[in-house]
Amino acid sequence: MKTTRKRYSADFKAKVALEAIRGDLTLAELAAKHGVHHTMIASWKRQAIAGMAGTFSGAGEAARAASEAEVDKLHAKIGQLLVERDF
Repeated sequence: MKTTRKRYSADFKAKVALEAIRGDLTLAELAAKHGVHHTMIASWKRQAIAGMAGTFSGAGEAARAASEAEVDKLHAKIGQLLVERDF
C-alpha cells in the first residue's frame, strides 16, 4: 500500500510557526492541536526565524530586481537566436 505525503500550505506553516515562536503552547501541544509532528513544527520555526532577517534587510527586493533583469536579458537572447535560426 503506497501512501502519499501530506503537503501543507505556506499559510498553514506560517501560522503554526508563528504560534511556536510565541511560545504560548509547547511543541507537543501544537503538534496535537494541528496534527503535525513536533519536529516539523520545530523546522518551520527555525525557517521562519532565519527568514525574518531577509524580510527586514531588503535583500529580497534587490534579488527580485536582479532576477527580473536576468529574465529580460534571457528573453532578448532567445529572440535573437530565433531570428538567427529562421534566417
